[in-house]
Amino acid sequence: MTTSESAEPTGGLLAGVRVLDLSNVLAGPYAGYQLGLFGADVIKVEVPGSGDLARQLGADAALNEELLGASFLAQNAGKRSITVNLKTERGREVFAKLVAAADVLVESFRPGVLERLGFSWARLRELNPRLVYCAISGFGQTGPLRARPAYDQIIQGLSGMMSVTGSLETAPIRAGYPVGDTLGGLAAAMAVSAALVRASRTGVGAQLDVSMLESAITALGWAASNHLIAGREPVPMGNENATAAPSGTFQTADGDLNIAANKQEQFLAVCEVVGRPDLAVDPRFVRREDRKTNRIALRDELESALRTKPAVHWEDRLSEAGVPAARVLDVADALSLDQITEREFVHELPFPGDTKRSVRVLGNGVRVDGAASTPAASPPLLGEHTRVLLTELGYDEAQIRELIEEGAV
Repeated sequence: MTTSESAEPTGGLLAGVRVLDLSNVLAGPYAGYQLGLFGADVIKVEVPGSGDLARQLGADAALNEELLGASFLAQNAGKRSITVNLKTERGREVFAKLVAAADVLVESFRPGVLERLGFSWARLRELNPRLVYCAISGFGQTGPLRARPAYDQIIQGLSGMMSVTGSLETAPIRAGYPVGDTLGGLAAAMAVSAALVRASRTGVGAQLDVSMLESAITALGWAASNHLIAGREPVPMGNENATAAPSGTFQTADGDLNIAANKQEQFLAVCEVVGRPDLAVDPRFVRREDRKTNRIALRDELESALRTKPAVHWEDRLSEAGVPAARVLDVADALSLDQITEREFVHELPFPGDTKRSVRVLGNGVRVDGAASTPAASPPLLGEHTRVLLTELGYDEAQIRELIEEGAV
């Protein structure tokens, strides 16, 4: 775990890029956070008084009351916060100046909201021809579902994800984490990065329309390809891998173990490691397709051996033999793995507004030139950087006081 106060993010791949983050809750803030970890200056543009809804979301009610909910803290480290009331004329004037000075604008309003506030794509492009404008929504800016509201669970259900999660007896089941939001945020961050390359070469910005539904469907893998290419409808298979056997979750003496013996040589290695070389020549399991057909019988045979020793024993032995294998951990144990610690994936930052406390947040799993991607600073208090940013835009102290008194910021 690394400790950071206000250091420049390691790597700085996007150093000098300014991002306006008008988004709420997860998909957009996650996208902005990824850009910030790579060195972008991300400015959180929030509604005065309340800010990002995520400030009120999370497991700690006291933090929610402070407008520093766990959901907000997790995705907004390193960002600067300015409050702007886009429903006022002076607020829109401030926002126009922000747009003119930015490289990227990320928003997650319903389609048409920003345009109704006076900032259509044509207007944004007029203010800043180099601007990369990224709109993230549940279904995209076009199509019959464009105006519908959507949260992660809606996307998981509509995308087909839930239909293949669980077993034949338990499906459909929602994944226990916001995979739809996260995938939408990743798609947005990737698209913004690509558009910035073009803007740097040509001086021409881009309008990016990110659909959470479509982003989710791209992650279906075999579930989609079996339908589109092989003409077969996917079915929920619990912890089994439809493409191979033995590949799934197996019981050991003290817990569950994932084994993915997807290749012939890996299957042979499993048989040797567990002391059952006879399985390699058993007619039910010799060929790949036979193993898939008889996967339940194969599971029973393997588990009779696996139950004799703890999961960590088999994890080590199988991994040494070249077979992907690992224990099934809970979140706390996963975050405490030596692998995670050594790669400095979890970052400890001063708590916003209280340096006697700290807050831990995740990185992005990418090391740049050998170093972890690190947040530049703690998550911001609501409007913490309003005065500083207005000063950067050219407002003097008297003008800033007027804006505050008018409720524009």
